[in-house]
Amino acid sequence: MTPAPLDRRGLWMAVGAFVIWGVMPLYWHLLKTVPSLQIIMHRIVWSALLVAGWLFWKYGRGWLRETLAIPRAAWMLALSGALIAFNWGLYIWAVNAGHVVETSLGYFINPLLNVVLGVLVLRERLTAVQWLSVAIATCGVLWLTFNYGSFPWIALVLAASFGGYGLIRKLVGVPPVRGLGVESLYLFLPGLAVLLWGEFHGAGGFIAHDGMRGWGWGVAALLVLGGALTALPLIGFADAVRRIPYSVVGLLQYIAPTLQLLCGVLVLGEDFGSDRAIGFVLIWIALAVYAGDGLLRSRRRPLPA
Repeated sequence: MTPAPLDRRGLWMAVGAFVIWGVMPLYWHLLKTVPSLQIIMHRIVWSALLVAGWLFWKYGRGWLRETLAIPRAAWMLALSGALIAFNWGLYIWAVNAGHVVETSLGYFINPLLNVVLGVLVLRERLTAVQWLSVAIATCGVLWLTFNYGSFPWIALVLAASFGGYGLIRKLVGVPPVRGLGVESLYLFLPGLAVLLWGEFHGAGGFIAHDGMRGWGWGVAALLVLGGALTALPLIGFADAVRRIPYSVVGLLQYIAPTLQLLCGVLVLGEDFGSDRAIGFVLIWIALAVYAGDGLLRSRRRPLPA
């Protein structure tokens, strides 16, 4: 049976999301003077205001009730919101602590995990060549894991948390922007409470008060803009996982860690020896095999009558 053609909008939404995520280490590096917990809470609060505000403006108050009325949506979106908040927190801490290369390893492992979840949980099927690409990528990930120099717990936890988030969003069947809006509202009040506590107990600097100097208007603007940069790729990702097979999403996702790796090594000056290079080359070969197989199958597909 000839595989169905991929949804082009879903494909480009996935690519766009992964490109934004790939260059985000440079953005968070600009905020290295801000404590990681503060960055995370600002991410939550400003993205919640942006997404929920837009939904209330376009659909009125009914959108929240309608979304939560979808079977399993309330508790599944609460779980996905907790997973993505945890993922953000660990990621930002790791970037500003000088572990960009290890975070890229986590997001190299994550697409492989997505392929496995797509096959085992969602009953998706792979061709023989696609299985070969998965096997090559697995060898690359195992090489990186055992030659990293220390147990890569940051990478493994990032992969598991984001893999779980994507799977839940695939299963819940909620429109992507509405789903992100519900997740944001679940996280908004806790995030706002932490920010306010920090501002009035000397742990924050978004607003200068009582003689305390703030971080400055430039940093404050970056924190607010971080909300938009949080929401947009998540919307694209959630839309993509509903339109294209999860196994395809998993392999496209190698775009983000490749860009993260380049940012960490070429811009931020992190170490990248020959042992690590071998693992990354194996993963890139796997991507080339998968992409080449898809291109050949699309050319061989007969035209409609």
